[in-house]
Amino acid sequence: MLISVSTRAFHSASLHSFGTFFKHLPTIKPPTLNLRHFTTGDTVISRASAPVSTSAASAVGTPYFETLTSHQKHQVRLYIDSLLQWNQKMNLTAVKDENEVMERHVEDSLTIIEPVRDSYMLHCGISFENLSVVDVGSGAGLPGMILAIACPGWKVTLLESMNKRCVFLEHVAGLIGLQNVQIVRDRAENLGQNLNFRESFDIAVARAVAEMRVLAEYCLPLVRVGGLFVAAKGHDPQEEVAKAERAIQLMGASLLQTCFVESHSKHGQRTAIICLKDGPTPRKYPRPPGTPSKLPL
Repeated sequence: MLISVSTRAFHSASLHSFGTFFKHLPTIKPPTLNLRHFTTGDTVISRASAPVSTSAASAVGTPYFETLTSHQKHQVRLYIDSLLQWNQKMNLTAVKDENEVMERHVEDSLTIIEPVRDSYMLHCGISFENLSVVDVGSGAGLPGMILAIACPGWKVTLLESMNKRCVFLEHVAGLIGLQNVQIVRDRAENLGQNLNFRESFDIAVARAVAEMRVLAEYCLPLVRVGGLFVAAKGHDPQEEVAKAERAIQLMGASLLQTCFVESHSKHGQRTAIICLKDGPTPRKYPRPPGTPSKLPL
């Protein structure tokens, strides 16, 4: 059950000293945000909605980007603009150039939609609309924020443990008017044991978070039986995937396929590792916070 809490209480109890934090951020003129905060146990959830701003980055388009509507393209450019501005004071990405953000982050996020759609339609359901998706370790919102823009029928949860990154995610979701996004501040190990979230998502995605053995324990407890876990990886993940097969099986899943996708950028081929959740995850998983990364299965 989601329990609404006041913004004032949320700030004092959960996000710590916002006033001090905002003093060090770049000057940005966002619209007034309509933030709603919820708690479930120790988990903090935020939703934001606001009109789309008229300011946007001028990054060039890429092949997958060009398939978006003009409104979606505008939202992506606003996202890039905010990412680069906030990145001046926060460590959100090592990429400093807007065209490289488009190629390396946006395009890379969009490439996984097609193989995920094909796998889902074949193995999980007859419709690819209105899915519940969680982006584990969302960071700056990649790929989850981009997926929420490209697939407006999805309900996308951005799971991120760091307060400062959650502040950015709340800001940008409101700035570009995303109403199908919620930001959850917690660790994957905690959320996977939270009955409000455990085995509740159609798809879990993760990009640049951890190796596959660890990701399996982070992500698969959140996926419903019959759903998918998708890891966005580089061009040669075979050894990493082989090491993760035991962990994937322990989580109640099986390796469905490895999809090689061309990102149409100088970074070349990327890989989407797709796993099917065959049965429930044993209740002891995920293990306590920090354990999966220190003692991979």
